[in-house]
Amino acid sequence: MSVRSALLVVFLMATAGCGYSTHSVLPDTYQTIHVLPFKNKITYSTEQTHNSYVPLLEVKVRNAIVDRYLFDGNLKIADENEADLILKGELTGFERNVLREDENNNVQEYRIHVIVSMTLWDPATKEAVWTEPSFVGEATYFLTGPQAVPEATAVENAVTDLARRVVERTIEDW
Repeated sequence: MSVRSALLVVFLMATAGCGYSTHSVLPDTYQTIHVLPFKNKITYSTEQTHNSYVPLLEVKVRNAIVDRYLFDGNLKIADENEADLILKGELTGFERNVLREDENNNVQEYRIHVIVSMTLWDPATKEAVWTEPSFVGEATYFLTGPQAVPEATAVENAVTDLARRVVERTIEDW
């Protein structure tokens, strides 16, 4: 093999890429999705747990997921009776855990978890495509200092993280 041929082969291999694609790996039969309203199944006060109530969290979760599907663009949002896929979900938990305290035991940082149970249905076959019994979106936030944000902002960030993960689970994990 001549030097010229060897250089051509190296050039072609280098420009061909590794085959990674940002396109969906969804089957072609799935073009649309409908996201049903999420049900709030959080237990707010028992002996074991004392969850904080976030008004309309189930609505915020659904809206964020719909927005993320729209942003992603691989599946179009459709009416329930016309959709190729239907996402059903329940809000099952909202947790706020201490991450960091100062020397006086004052909380400096929290981590928020928004937990949902979901099933992606194929209405044509009436079968579940996948089920996630405990899917989590999370965010951390500081109470003081230059990185401090209100808890409401941290909740929004956790919901956004959850929506991103839901869409990735749908689009990429086949």
